[in-house]
Order: sequence, then structure tokens, then C-alpha cells
Amino acid sequence: MTTLRAEAGQDRKATTIVTHGLLTHLHDNPVLVLFLLIGLGMLVGHIKVRGVSLGAAAVLFAGIALAAWGISQQVEITIPAPLGTLGLAIFTFAIGIQSGPNFFHVLRTAAGPLALMLFFFLVAAGAGLGLGHILGMDSAQIAGTFAGALTNTPALAAAGNAATLSGNPDGAAIATVGYAVAYLYGVIGMLFFSLLALRYRSSDRDKPSPLANRTIRVERSDGPMIADIAARISGELKFSRLRRGETGPITRPSGEDRVFEDDLVTVVGTQDAVNQVIKELGHGSSHSLIEDRKYLDFRRITVSDPKLAGRTLADLDIDHRFGATISRVRRGDVDMVGTPDLVLQQGDRVRVVAPTGRMAEVSKFFGDSARGLSSLNPIALGLGMALGIVIGEWKILTPSGATFSIGSAAGTLLVGLVFGRIGRIKGFVTAIPFTATAVLAEFGLLVFLAQAGTKAGGQIADAFTGGDWWKILLTGFVITTIVGMGLYASMRWIVKMGGTRLSGLIGGAQTQPAVLAFANERTGADPRVALGYAMVYPVAMIVKILIAQILGGL
Repeated sequence: MTTLRAEAGQDRKATTIVTHGLLTHLHDNPVLVLFLLIGLGMLVGHIKVRGVSLGAAAVLFAGIALAAWGISQQVEITIPAPLGTLGLAIFTFAIGIQSGPNFFHVLRTAAGPLALMLFFFLVAAGAGLGLGHILGMDSAQIAGTFAGALTNTPALAAAGNAATLSGNPDGAAIATVGYAVAYLYGVIGMLFFSLLALRYRSSDRDKPSPLANRTIRVERSDGPMIADIAARISGELKFSRLRRGETGPITRPSGEDRVFEDDLVTVVGTQDAVNQVIKELGHGSSHSLIEDRKYLDFRRITVSDPKLAGRTLADLDIDHRFGATISRVRRGDVDMVGTPDLVLQQGDRVRVVAPTGRMAEVSKFFGDSARGLSSLNPIALGLGMALGIVIGEWKILTPSGATFSIGSAAGTLLVGLVFGRIGRIKGFVTAIPFTATAVLAEFGLLVFLAQAGTKAGGQIADAFTGGDWWKILLTGFVITTIVGMGLYASMRWIVKMGGTRLSGLIGGAQTQPAVLAFANERTGADPRVALGYAMVYPVAMIVKILIAQILGGL
């Protein structure tokens, strides 16, 4: 018996030595830790339970678990903070580029959602302050809890700085403990509210209308002009082909052309717009002008020539160059009508209708090379990131005399939104292909989540050894729930926002990329998710910093 006990003790000792050696090796190799967490985290993140998977958020939780395990064995496992900053800045810049073309249009209708978000931030801060005082927490701890419950690291820095300036020398450390304990539910809670939003996405009213292509037989005898018809139609529409009578040649119609009885005309546009044209002109025909490629051909062509990126379709003037028409543009998995003001990005795939004999010229003009799909545009990437980081570091003076910075994430997001919107400044292309931004965003996000997980894991392990952890946990739960439930209820039933966009808005209000990643995973990266996220992120970042600074200085 004594021998068996001795052997068991030796086995445990050997296991301890191996474990400690492994953890020590990871401690000395942060780059190894980074890619290990990305690989193992996503392996777990792809597992679905009742149709639900964590996706990229699993990398965050893997980092928390690994760091907490290391602390339990007296080994600190971390990924350097600059790597996390780099990943987050790349992620937000890429999201900005993707969202820029539509963001400023959406922003015109964002006053209501932004006001409601600000209201719930203030209510949550007030509730947290009141509950914290009842439980005997000091101001620094409450401010840190607020920052953790809303997962905002710049707000934590502002809270700690304000607490120190107000005469609490340990204010930064106390705030950090509050942040660490509240952080975990701050992520999990918002993932839950994002999932609630996605539960009703099937009834979204803001779904992009699918594009339709229909040949119409004209029944009108008054010879209306095509431009006049288009002006009366609400929605995006393009006339791509015209045939006079049954046997005439197929031509590309212009706005000045008139259509007469028994003419056939092909239109491309949103389903609603196409239905309006059918009602205006006659009836849908069983004949398809698209099938007859004797006179006019059509082809999907990749925009790979960088000289064309950032230009509108009107600027290209392919009507006069080649006698051609761009009927639609595919960006990622989304089709858009080829309207004159649409700005092209490298990697877009344009559907061109052109005379059969000139199609080769048109393909050469656009480039039609696969390299356009993945070109990083390193000039725009480098200068845009640098400008965003500088803006993020600017010191902004508050009425109390203190200063704060919005951080590199918010700075790069703002620059990305502008770069994505303008597309080109003379010879300088500011846009990046959609495929490239998707890769950049995913990689940057995974790097940030791995670093944030290891940082939070170490702090949580320390924080739970203190006696105030349950007070922080309860206060953080109240703050996160007020904001999450408030946003979900108000956006769904007051603003009438679709669930897809709301899932992104919840991530943006929480300034939490893990929530955005979860929503993207569930929706197949629906563009409305990123739009909702970008719509509120910069304002949420600034407001949370200001509130945390006020709480920390009380």
C-alpha cells in the first residue's frame, strides 16, 4: 500500500513538472500562444449546440481559460498589449472601409437610436452608482465595474486616471479589479441579447430587395420616353436591352429612346421597381432577350485595374467608350443595380452588356484578373491606419480639466468610414477590395480576442480571490442587463429596427468585437450587421469614456 501511494505521488509530481514546463514554455512564447488560441478557439467556436455556435468569441474564452489556468500554477501567460491594439485597429479600419459606402446614408436616420443608447448608458450608470453605494463599493470600483460591464478598456483607463486624480492612489488598481470581474458577463450577456435580436431576423423589413431581370412586352401606343419612365419609378432600375418588334436587332436603350407597342425591353432592378415598370408598360413576356446573344452579349467581369477603383460608373463612361452598359455590380455576395453614382471598388464583379464583338475590349479595360479580389492596397492601409491611430491618440479636454483619448480603434474606424465612402482622392485610391477587408477584419479580430482573453483571464483569477467579487458581479450584471435589454426592447418595438441590424448595433454599443463576430457567424456576414455596429460604435466609445471618468472622480 505504501508503495502504491509513493508511485501515485511520483506520478502527480511528474504531471506537475510537465504542466509547469508547458506553461513556462507558453509564457516565453507569446506568438505561439496567439496562434494556438486562434486555432483551438476557432476549433471550438465552430461546434454548434442546437444550431448555435460561439464563432470567433470562443477565442476570447479560450484565452481567459488558458490565462486563468496559468495563474493557478503561478505562471503568467499573456500576449503583449501592442499586438491586441494592432489587431483591434486593423479590425475596425476594415469594418469602416466595408461600411463607409452606406454608413453616412444610414447615419441620417440614426439620431433616434443614438439618443436611446445614450439614455440607457446614463440609466445604467445611475443604477450602478446607486447599487454600488448600497453595497459599500467605492467610486473607483464602481467606475471600473461600469467599464467592465460595458467591455470598454479606454473607459477603464479613464476611470482609473480620474480616481487617482481625485486623491485615491490605488484607484487604478481598484478599478481594474472591478473591470475584470464584470467583464465576463459583459461579453456573455450581450451575446445573449444579440442572439435574441437574431431570433426575429426572419421578419426584418430592411432586407435588401433582391434584384430581378425581366423582359417586358410594351402595350402602350403613346411612345413614352425611357428616361421619363425611369423618373416615375421608385427604386433602383436599369434598362439593358431593347428590341423593336419580333425580329429586329437587340440594342442598348438610352434615356432618349421611346418604346412603342409590341417592343420588347429588358429591365434590371429591385423586384419592386421591376414590378412598377411592368405595370407602366405592359406585361412580362415569355421571350427573353438575354438568351439571344447575336447582337449583345453579357459577362461578369472582375474590376482588377486599380485605376478604376474609387470611380463612379458615370466616370467610366463605358456607354460612349464601348457602347456598353453595366446592369449590376456584385460586391462580396451582394448584388447592386449599376446606378451612375455607384462607386466601384477593386474586386467588384460588374455585369456588362455590350456588343458581342467588343466584349474582349471591355474585359481588358476592367482588367478581369483574380488579383483584384485580394489586393490589400497597402498605401491606403498604411496611411489610413497611421492617420486613425494619430487621431485616436489626440488628447481631448473635458470641462473638468482632465483629458482623454478615443483610442486607436475608434480613430481607425472613423478614418475607415471616410476612406470607404470617398473611394478616391485624385490619384490616391482610398478603398480596399471587399474580399481583402473581410480577411483583414477576421484576422485582426482574432488577434485582438486572443490578447484580450489572456489579459482578462489573469485579472479575473486575481479578482475572484478578493472578498468584493460578488458585489462587483451583481453591479456589473445590473449595468449590462439594463443596457442590453433596454437596447433590445427600444430598438425592436420603438425604432422598429430589424433583428439583423440590431444584433450589430448591440455589439457596437458594447464596443465588443466578439458580439459582432457572433452576429456575423449567425448571419453569414450580412452587411446590415456591420452597418449597425459602425453606426453607434464611435459615439458609444466616447460616451462610455466620459461616464467612466465622471464615476471615477466622484
